[in-house]
Amino acid sequence: MRIFVAYLANDGGADAVVLAGRLARSVGAELDIGLIAPAHQPGADPALLDVVSEQAADWLEQARALVPDVESEAHVAFHDSIAAGIIAEATRVGAVLIVVGASGGGIVGSHSLGSVVNDLLRASPLAVALAPRGTRNSPVERTTRVTCALGRRAGSAGLLGFAVEAARRAAVPLRLISLVALDQLPGGGADPTAPERAVEHAHEALAKAREVLPPDIEITVDAAHGSTVEEAVAKLDWHDGDLLMVGSSRLAAPQRIFLGATAAKMLRVISEPVVILPSQPESN
Repeated sequence: MRIFVAYLANDGGADAVVLAGRLARSVGAELDIGLIAPAHQPGADPALLDVVSEQAADWLEQARALVPDVESEAHVAFHDSIAAGIIAEATRVGAVLIVVGASGGGIVGSHSLGSVVNDLLRASPLAVALAPRGTRNSPVERTTRVTCALGRRAGSAGLLGFAVEAARRAAVPLRLISLVALDQLPGGGADPTAPERAVEHAHEALAKAREVLPPDIEITVDAAHGSTVEEAVAKLDWHDGDLLMVGSSRLAAPQRIFLGATAAKMLRVISEPVVILPSQPESN
């Protein structure tokens, strides 16, 4: 299993490398740390291009030094589009996940979504993990719990399967959460049956997870409700080492990521790493 880190020589890049190292230790993966630079322009001085490549290689060695205990390879690549280059390189090395860090863009809680990250969250065919600001300073070396935010739309089985496999490989507890927010209900009004249906749906997912997880892996269910998604999420407990997994919006193209409104609201109030999965057909 390979994890691709989209690296920049800044704090956000360090956050991404450290999170990727945590995930790699947890699931037994290897890292590909890639620095994607703008493509060469016609007539560019070859000597300048050599300098850029040498500097990028130095930065990548510094990145690898952040996770010396994790098997890793470093790559420099040039592409017209940085986001497209990240996807192309991650696909080329056979990665199952792209890890990115805060890039100084629009602030969303502890997650800072710059233009490249936003592009990835609109088109990536691979899952994308967001490293919150400050991850580089965390003493946590491994994931300690996987949390799966359940939805009822088609494709949620794929999300559950991904979370179950992550918990199995990492040998950590799996938490299934189902959110009930009044601002997400039709008309914004109260639905007295919504909490009960959320719990029922979560327990159905628990039964499916229990069928494939070893008996020694703990599975819990939480159904949180509030007037908004943010309020519901804030009622849940979060700890260092948690990893949240969410699915894509119903607007996503098949096998592509599209960050939905609910997931975006969750990012505003949590400080834990988040993995967004591409849209998947129910059969997956």
